[in-house]
Amino acid sequence: MLNLSFTTLELEDLSLPQTLTCTRLFENYLFDAKKTGNFLTLSIDQNTTFQWQEGDSGVDGSTIVVVGQGLNLWVLSQLCFAIAGKDALVECSASNYYMTYAKQVLRLTFSETVLPSQAQLLDVAEQFHVDLHVKPEKTSLSKPGLLVMDMDSTIIDIECIDEIGALANVKEKISEVTEQAMRGEIAFTDSLKYRVACLEGVAIDKLNSIRSRLPFMPGFLATMRVLQQHEWYLAIASGGFTYFADYVQAVAGLNEAHSNTLEVKDGKLTGKVIGNIVDGDKKASILKSLQQNQNIAEHQTVAMGDGANDLIMMGAADLGVAYHAKPTVQESADVAINVGTFESLLYILE
Repeated sequence: MLNLSFTTLELEDLSLPQTLTCTRLFENYLFDAKKTGNFLTLSIDQNTTFQWQEGDSGVDGSTIVVVGQGLNLWVLSQLCFAIAGKDALVECSASNYYMTYAKQVLRLTFSETVLPSQAQLLDVAEQFHVDLHVKPEKTSLSKPGLLVMDMDSTIIDIECIDEIGALANVKEKISEVTEQAMRGEIAFTDSLKYRVACLEGVAIDKLNSIRSRLPFMPGFLATMRVLQQHEWYLAIASGGFTYFADYVQAVAGLNEAHSNTLEVKDGKLTGKVIGNIVDGDKKASILKSLQQNQNIAEHQTVAMGDGANDLIMMGAADLGVAYHAKPTVQESADVAINVGTFESLLYILE
């Protein structure tokens, strides 16, 4: 038998029947209830009925954050069985961000340490169309921290180099190489030099047509505001270009932005990059330098990206976050955001 303890009901406003179906119980009572700190133990039998009993579960094991929509008790029971692999006592509580950003966010705290692999979590999450994040032991929103982010396809929902390629009528050619680089199939530095060479002759002022319509990822600006309120240091480490990264830094009020500089002569791109290229190793170096220069605890460092060239940086941080990333990146990350938006970072750090 699997026991779930819920802490999200206002008992004085509810008259609960002894037994209810999972969907009716969850939708009609739990989602509309307020958090009070009361504990209820939920027992699930073979007929998927539920017996409510008051009582503190006292669980203090691993915590997994569930992010999704249309959640009900049947889904949660299946998730718990899939994660724990055996009978367990689980305390379920609503996140402080529950439905704040149009997502149901719940915390499942198990009675013992549960350490499923990232591959296992991704498989279960895909089955139920949710995100499952193992809550980090130390990294916390409540203390100042460092967040270093990739830009293209992480902060913004495009690859800027592909869009410049469209101006030179070589977008399809460049996009193919971009995808190969993000999957780690070819070296990033070599791929960047090749793609930039294809841009020779594009007028620099035409890039403004791209910059003026940069599509920020859903929730990015709101998440940055919350992190700033909690005194987090925010930076971009991008294999993209200063023309866009510096603009994003200014719009979002980020502390720093590091990216590549396109060489320009006579108002046109030369097809070359000035200075050292910001590749995977450089991104990791930027993160470490910022952490030391800003005197931020190592366990308060987070790196976020979507491509293979972000993996070294993600490994250098205490928490590596894959954001709508390539499969190999998701499996290597500490947590992977697929269903959620940028605000999921807040759910994880809460």
